[in-house]
Amino acid sequence: MYPKDYTQYLFYFHCLRDYFECHEVLEEFWKEQPNHSREDHWVGLIQIAVALYHHRRGNFNGAKKMMNNAISNLSKKTKEIEKLGLDSMQLIEILQKHSQKIENKLQYESINLPIKDDHLMQICYDMAEKQNLNWGSASDLSNDYLVNKHTLRDRSDVIETRKEELNKRKNNL
Repeated sequence: MYPKDYTQYLFYFHCLRDYFECHEVLEEFWKEQPNHSREDHWVGLIQIAVALYHHRRGNFNGAKKMMNNAISNLSKKTKEIEKLGLDSMQLIEILQKHSQKIENKLQYESINLPIKDDHLMQICYDMAEKQNLNWGSASDLSNDYLVNKHTLRDRSDVIETRKEELNKRKNNL
């Protein structure tokens, strides 16, 4: 009923608070969709994760920009968000409240997405239980790897892929 990548996103979002992985898993899924565009609701969900990643790191400007983009995108995609088992109006309200915290440069606090589909909620709880994790627990702000993952992870595969893409573009000219 729901794409596996989407439920993975929810798992990373609510159990691990690994917003970097939220971005990675959903971006890859989004790019595989036919006729994908930056206006897709998937992009809005990615932007939420990126905004929270920036906010947790104290990058208020980046967080504000991403959160505003997410609100703008998802405000126009209520039907798509509802089909994903989320309460679209409540989601926008949560994001707007969090945006105010960012605007006021308040410390990061974890948020939960408003899942209204009981079946989806059960899928999520089952995923958490299999990993012995608690659904909706707060982010571990002392976990430097989680907070600064983009600077601490091995990026050799990303760098190699970018080189290959650059070479392809050069050869096509």
